[in-house]
Amino acid sequence: MTRLRFVERLRDLVVDTDVVLSDIWGVVHNGIESFPEACEALHSYRGRGGTVILITNAPRPADSVQRQLRKLGVADDSYDAIVSSGDLTRRFVADHPGKKLYWVGSERHDSVHRGLDPVLSELEGADYVICTGLFDDETETPEDYRPMLTKALARKLPLICANPDIVVERGDRLVYCAGAIAEFYRELGGEVIFYGKPHRPIYERAIALAAERRGRATPLDRVLAIGDSVRTDLAGAQGFGIDCLFVTRGIHSKEFEGIDQLDPASVKELFGHPPRALMRELRW
Repeated sequence: MTRLRFVERLRDLVVDTDVVLSDIWGVVHNGIESFPEACEALHSYRGRGGTVILITNAPRPADSVQRQLRKLGVADDSYDAIVSSGDLTRRFVADHPGKKLYWVGSERHDSVHRGLDPVLSELEGADYVICTGLFDDETETPEDYRPMLTKALARKLPLICANPDIVVERGDRLVYCAGAIAEFYRELGGEVIFYGKPHRPIYERAIALAAERRGRATPLDRVLAIGDSVRTDLAGAQGFGIDCLFVTRGIHSKEFEGIDQLDPASVKELFGHPPRALMRELRW
């Protein structure tokens, strides 16, 4: 295994790439402000004929994600399409009409079931649980959900996780996501169905959207994923059989402070199987 170095420019990595599957949170913005150089990099890549599909674990449908991007100043022409874990979760709800669901999450994520006429229920009468996040991610931790999860486990309820992320950046802080609740439930012995990275369905949908935009399928060796999470972005890309550019400014930023290159032992410790390259922040 060779040393893993940082690269400065996306353009040096995409000469033989037709499609980029880019993470959003941590790569394009941090929840409070967008990263102009990252947006310009994706825009410039599209200008050279590349296709950009934004792939996100946001527990909201793509149109809701797009509205947030616009508010943060991310131009529509920075990307071709968006696929979210929220889209896939909505499909699950739509495919289970009449089933009662208990929803765990903030009101700001109600778009995950809005318009589908779901049967919302208290936990005692539910057929399954959907988790889009914590009720209050500013103050709560997964441990606060132990009583609720214990009751769900006793009833053998499946938990549908609409965001497999454990934590996400919010400005200069990290806050818990739905994945933290889902993993806790799985540790207790509960059944969890995950929608989003690193699981295959979201990549399959992204590749299908890229084919629609390009008018043809793209070989996986001409696809590059971009992300900032070892657990979701890197593992998901590698599991799907595509290369990954790992951006270190996100949730792992403290682990890369003052590091210019990684020796083989450090690569194995941090990544297991390494990404194609490292970049501190996405730029053209």
